[in-house]
Amino acid sequence: MQKAIPCLLMRGGTSKGTYYLASDLPADPKARDKVLLGVMGSPDKRQIDGVGGAHPLTSKVAIIKKSERPGVDVDYLFVQVFVEEAKTSTSQNCGNILAGVGPFAIEQGLVEANDGETVVTVFMENTDSVARQRIQTPGRKVQYHGDAAIDGVPGTHAPIMIEFLDVAGSSCGALFPTGNFVDEVNGLNVTMVDNGMPIVMIAAPDLGLHGDESIAELEANEPLKQRIEELRLKVGPLMNLGDVKDKTVPKMFIVSPAKHGGLLNTRSFIPHRVHDAVGVLAAASVATAANVPGAVGHDFANIPAGQRRLCEVEHPTGSMGVEVVLDDDPTINVPKSTSIMRTARLLMAGTAYYLDK
Repeated sequence: MQKAIPCLLMRGGTSKGTYYLASDLPADPKARDKVLLGVMGSPDKRQIDGVGGAHPLTSKVAIIKKSERPGVDVDYLFVQVFVEEAKTSTSQNCGNILAGVGPFAIEQGLVEANDGETVVTVFMENTDSVARQRIQTPGRKVQYHGDAAIDGVPGTHAPIMIEFLDVAGSSCGALFPTGNFVDEVNGLNVTMVDNGMPIVMIAAPDLGLHGDESIAELEANEPLKQRIEELRLKVGPLMNLGDVKDKTVPKMFIVSPAKHGGLLNTRSFIPHRVHDAVGVLAAASVATAANVPGAVGHDFANIPAGQRRLCEVEHPTGSMGVEVVLDDDPTINVPKSTSIMRTARLLMAGTAYYLDK
């Protein structure tokens, strides 16, 4: 039998997905996942029988409700819907989909808009952390058009500034979960860091790469992919993530000197396909680590001067700007906060249908 569920289809940053009110979905996770898989059209590599875009970046879900937490407006649960498997994952956060949470909350009446700008404070359930968004709302309506451009999205839109308040170690228990800025694992020097997204940074030359290889080249390199996956499985327990065989974290980053004047250049496995760009929280983790002496990438990174630094993390389709703020104490090398500018757009609002098999 075909069933219906209200939802919005939105672009958040360089990702796209369906956004739901938590009250419209089943409370039981198994029943909920059945709905999400049905709406997306998984499992199927084309997701032809659903609204998914046949790629992990366009098969994402945000589930939102009004928060009961002091000082927080809404709670946000991110769900990654697998494309070719009947699986979902809540083991990670998504900063791109997060960009659409504030606009969704205003559109759905969960947050009352101010005339001019509205601040929406979001509790991210996946990582027990908080982000603060500034949404442009002239006339108390969400404004989607504007002059802000982000690489990976055509045209310009209204900027959404996202400040991450307490994401350090949100998945791994510490910003640097092993207590080290660099570790040797499987014969490679790696930096394991979690500033909202658990990632592993490896210098491109250590893998016999230049760092500017195309997505197609990297995905066709089976020995490299196998080596990256073996490393990922090994570092999972070291990062307090346990067995990561069936998880989408940590993300694996190949870093090299910047090609266009940015902080450094990246290629990321997310974890088995190569990202067209870079995830928001992953970029925050990269920028944080690169600013720390001793971490992988620091020696060849272009580190801006000053306490407040705009760091451009380069990726296959451009770069992502991360504002890194250092601690007031100059003897503390670890940055104290990060902010990122994103954009979002409401694409469609209405009712989605799925088969209740």
